[in-house]
Amino acid sequence: MADRQAITDVLVEYCCALDVMDLPALAALFTDDCVVEYGPGEFLQCHGSAALGKSLERMWRWSRTSHHLSNVVIRFDGRDAAFSRSYVHAWHERPDGSTATIFGQYRDRFVRQEQLWRIAERRMLMNGCDAGFTVDINRLERRPPPPGWRAPDMD
Repeated sequence: MADRQAITDVLVEYCCALDVMDLPALAALFTDDCVVEYGPGEFLQCHGSAALGKSLERMWRWSRTSHHLSNVVIRFDGRDAAFSRSYVHAWHERPDGSTATIFGQYRDRFVRQEQLWRIAERRMLMNGCDAGFTVDINRLERRPPPPGWRAPDMD
């Protein structure tokens, strides 16, 4: 169970780091020689965690993003290797206010390195989106935080 939780934590950390654009933290979740494929074309593929951070700089084109992970399924292949499939609901807002919600799927191969689980291979599959990238989506008012909630330190 601890390994399942650790792998799930890596996936959640990825989504959180992407939303705040903490690119060094993103690269630390992957192996140095990882292969990441976000779509067709060389600009959506990278080899190595150093290249991953550079590749994800394209996310700066959005004013805000919010990535939500769900339905994580993990299968182990020995003590130090695992495969996972998970879904991501990604919301993006451009500087002009246009938004889009994308539904995707991560297919990852994990390896344990120095007692930490890291992503060695990732393939993201697009399952669709609710609107084109130039169509405004009605904004919803955010609910207030629960009583006693306090913002995490972002340092």
